[in-house]
Amino acid sequence: MDKLAKVRHILKSENLDALVILSDYNRRYISDFTGTSGALIISNNENKLITDFRYIEQATNQATHFEIVNRRSGIIDEIKEIIKNKQYKTVGFEGHLVSYDTFQELSQIDTKYVSIGNAIEKIREIKSPEEIAKIKYAAKIVDDTYNYILNIAKVGMTERELKVLLESKMLELGADGPSFDTIVASGYRGALPHGVASDKVIEKGDMITLDFGAYYRGYCSDITRTFAIGEPDKKLKEIYNIVLQSQIKAIEEIKPGMTTKEVDALSRDYIKAHGYGNEFGHSLGHGIGLDIHEGPVLSKNTNDTVQVNNCVTIEPGIYVDGLGGVRIEDDILITENGCEVFTKCTKDLIIL
Repeated sequence: MDKLAKVRHILKSENLDALVILSDYNRRYISDFTGTSGALIISNNENKLITDFRYIEQATNQATHFEIVNRRSGIIDEIKEIIKNKQYKTVGFEGHLVSYDTFQELSQIDTKYVSIGNAIEKIREIKSPEEIAKIKYAAKIVDDTYNYILNIAKVGMTERELKVLLESKMLELGADGPSFDTIVASGYRGALPHGVASDKVIEKGDMITLDFGAYYRGYCSDITRTFAIGEPDKKLKEIYNIVLQSQIKAIEEIKPGMTTKEVDALSRDYIKAHGYGNEFGHSLGHGIGLDIHEGPVLSKNTNDTVQVNNCVTIEPGIYVDGLGGVRIEDDILITENGCEVFTKCTKDLIIL
């Protein structure tokens, strides 16, 4: 079933006359239009992409299954005008994303609006072969970038300097850009799970956590590796091995049909059994695709089902205040029998 057919299934199941899509990621997913301004209106027999004069040619070339509407006024006004002219009585919208003010503006006409929640995002969780190929290539970019970093990282660099070199290498290797704000956390800052690069100078004996990703043709990769410059603290080496073994366990045992809570427990229970349950405070992983954080979320607090062709991260970590931390993350594809690992660079503890 193609994307539009899946979207139209929402129309049928929710008894909607039409669906308005305002999210950038959902718009791109459904229409293939990569411009930064636009909205979709989809009914049972029409597909409209509303944009402005800057993008008409681009939209015509990319959104080949859509009628392109060159808006004459504000985008919400254009949506309301179309809804009135078509006499749509019940219209679905992304209630979890649309702002209150935008909803109020849409509601100025006599139409019933129904939130479809994250129904489009749920469709996006199952990746097509074309999407998988892009994510796989984005993973190759970060693999090659990590191997480069191991050759140039040294004592005396600041975390920001290392970030610049890392992101420049990703661009050189074909990335459209970083898929999120690169994390470089060295020494005691390794205890910060989201310790974005600072002016801290890297010192001998520091463990360094790199969490970074590449956009490639609109799709994300996301990897974390932790390495050391000089001999690290003995306790951190012990923590590294615990994290690594818990991550390997999850990758080896994950399979379709498991709940997201069960997948999270594969690593979490191992870490807890080794005395660091309280130091693993985040979820085990998340989906990746057009957005860096998509469903499914692999968490002790979720109970969704892992499905074939989900692309997810597996990223356990242990963080000890005042000492540092370790996180190891790979991108994987859920397959019929388990998973395929896309990020292939070494997970051995490298000591430079």
